[in-house]
Amino acid sequence: MAQVEFDLEKELNHEDKERRLEVLSVFFELVRQGKISLPPKNSVINNHIHTFYSFSPYSPSKAIYMAAKSGLPTAGIMDHDTIAGSEEFISAGKIAGIATTIGVECRADFSKTLLSGKKINNPDQHSIAYVAIHGIPHNQVETVMKFFKPYIERRMKRNRLMVQNINNLLSKYEIALNFEKDVVSISKYKEGGTVTERHILFALAKKIIERVGKGRKLVNFLKNELKIKISKKIESFLSDEQNPFYEYDLLGLLKSDFTPKFYINATEECPDIKEVVEFSYKIGAIIAYAYLGDIVESVTGDKRSEKFEDDYLELLFEVLNELGIKAVTYMPSRNTLTQLKRVKNLCEKYDFLQISGEDINSPRQSFICEALNQDEFKHLINTTWALIGHEIMATEDKDLGFFSDKMQEKFPNLRDRIEYFKNIGLKMWSKSD
Repeated sequence: MAQVEFDLEKELNHEDKERRLEVLSVFFELVRQGKISLPPKNSVINNHIHTFYSFSPYSPSKAIYMAAKSGLPTAGIMDHDTIAGSEEFISAGKIAGIATTIGVECRADFSKTLLSGKKINNPDQHSIAYVAIHGIPHNQVETVMKFFKPYIERRMKRNRLMVQNINNLLSKYEIALNFEKDVVSISKYKEGGTVTERHILFALAKKIIERVGKGRKLVNFLKNELKIKISKKIESFLSDEQNPFYEYDLLGLLKSDFTPKFYINATEECPDIKEVVEFSYKIGAIIAYAYLGDIVESVTGDKRSEKFEDDYLELLFEVLNELGIKAVTYMPSRNTLTQLKRVKNLCEKYDFLQISGEDINSPRQSFICEALNQDEFKHLINTTWALIGHEIMATEDKDLGFFSDKMQEKFPNLRDRIEYFKNIGLKMWSKSD
């Protein structure tokens, strides 16, 4: 049966969506028959899982499979600039008996705010920050796709130029990328997905390995030729030629230390933050600022040690409040307790909804955030079920959503509103499970 499960798992990233869902159905039928066992569901949640519609080793179906294998009762899709994988994700969740939320992550321009010129939560560019649109009503998927389509196309133009920069930098090593063949081909662009810097860097990682090889040869090439600084942890990963995550580890290193050499600032592809806020409210979704915090050591190896928003966090929250952003998403496993307590205190001061946002885009990452078992973060489990309740109600009528005027008037106290929507989420899902 182990071989059967192995074969099914490989099919979960099949090119055809219907085939992926069919395979997932077969897998869970075997689970119901007792032929395959899964761990019991725990209370841990995850609202920020990328799929291969932006960049990830997982299709929406495989992401749900991985969530089930990790014992998660809920899972949330969060792709960059696209929600093309959401319908499959919802269907897969129903097959697996996992509650789902759908969202989209995007970069927004804060240059017309008091944060202009600051490095916010984006390692590559000042004045540009990542925000997450959570709890998108299911009847608004097409509206979201139409909103982001022109930004995706503008991003493609910049992607081509960045690939040209890479080719110019590496021509003397006979390393070159063909944008269509090497980059677009590993994306889901033709199915409504996006092409990101990670696609470019993953393609580059493959080319470098093909040209140089693995192990010490590659480490020496990176250090001596590309002048990339490598931490001891990443060097140990890349020195191991049998490392199953080799290409992803190299991608992470290139993203943190090579990206500045070829990066072109994103301008036209980043909507003004006020436009994004207005759009989020219009469709009945919940827009959240994605807190990053100063980094000492990156968990995934894709970010350098550097400072972000911690030095001006109070100002940041003032700006968010003025913009009408009433939620913050953060990652308990990636920040210090001191950082997170400060964020929590400011969220409470401004009455912001707190959402757990563990970013999953690499096979090395665990779907389980152990920190959520700590008392300091258990409230994030409640807000996840509230998010699920919101999505159910906002799909029925956006005026019944969490931040609608009607529901804020009915439940002016944030905790009362969380409790109300949490109970809806738990009740509705228990009926369908």
